[in-house]
Amino acid sequence: MGKIAINIATGTLQQDEVIVGIDLGTTNSLIAIIHPESKQPLALKEYGQHTLVPSVIYFDSNENIVVGDAAKNYLETHPERTIFSSKRLMGKSYKDVAGQQHFFSYNIIDDDSESLVKVQVGNRFYSPIELSSFILKELKNRAEHILKTPVNKAVITVPAYFNDTQRQATRDAGKLAGLDVLRIINEPTAASLAYGIGKNTSSNTAEEIIAVYDFGGGTFDVSILRMVSGVFEVLSTNGDTYLGGDDFDQAVIRFWLQQLHKTEKDLSQHKSLSQLIRSKAEQAKKWLTNHDTFQDEVEGVPVSINRQQFEELITPLINRTLECCQQALKDAGLEKEEINEIVMVGGSTRVPFVNQQVAAFFNKPLNNQLNPDEVV
Repeated sequence: MGKIAINIATGTLQQDEVIVGIDLGTTNSLIAIIHPESKQPLALKEYGQHTLVPSVIYFDSNENIVVGDAAKNYLETHPERTIFSSKRLMGKSYKDVAGQQHFFSYNIIDDDSESLVKVQVGNRFYSPIELSSFILKELKNRAEHILKTPVNKAVITVPAYFNDTQRQATRDAGKLAGLDVLRIINEPTAASLAYGIGKNTSSNTAEEIIAVYDFGGGTFDVSILRMVSGVFEVLSTNGDTYLGGDDFDQAVIRFWLQQLHKTEKDLSQHKSLSQLIRSKAEQAKKWLTNHDTFQDEVEGVPVSINRQQFEELITPLINRTLECCQQALKDAGLEKEEINEIVMVGGSTRVPFVNQQVAAFFNKPLNNQLNPDEVV
């Protein structure tokens, strides 16, 4: 991948225009502004709602579109009409995702292995660009409703490893949603800026090496950045586009299948049961952040898991992320000791065991004070 530099000191825009920042995520997305008075970034939310909008799209039989929390409700009842993790498909051909179809409960079209994938819902076919545009449109509408002003300009973040095709696809999705995409910014650069890294460079030669550990719901990536007097340069990036909090959930599901005396084949034949147990596993993962034991039932059968069991289940997954960190260091020609800051991003870094293992790997404290879901 080519090295990308971005200067945070440039770019003056008119005060009377609203320019939003959008984190278009695999699992959740959000939209933010710089507050005109406090000059601080502010993630927008409806009254009483969360800042995060699930990156989930439901199409009813009349092709009406529902996005976000309301769409999540249909994952169990209408899995074939409810699209999630569409970001994984951006700029990909069917050949790229072959072997991963089991992850998706909806239909990915294999019309020509060289062409870009399409998703079939009923009699309609949608490209990942169109799917992403529906999420962006929802974010735009949400911002306009909250701010009571038109929103037409945006900065959108993408993973550092996104290639030109995927970056262009993101721009195209913005355009379809009615947004003029002023800039595409790497997610690790955005996270570093949120922590104020590089904003107060008293010396022109001030240099910092930053590792950004981004563990989301569906993807993991680590980026090593060099920051010299406000300019960020990506030295290396590594990761796994099929490794995330979803895999923590899957580990819990497999653990419970033994308690339920069921197999993964049973789940593949009963989509609603599959989504029910997936939802319970996600609840368990979150509960174990602050509690020692989770207990519930699935179809009347008790299921349980404690924190120690959970940590044993996810250790191999965390180890895979640390192997990516090791490779990123190697590609950047650096040793762990040369890293000045470790920035933690993504919902999966809420799991205390993840933070413990990453801190132990780098042998230094982490930057994890900001909300990991909102930091980008």
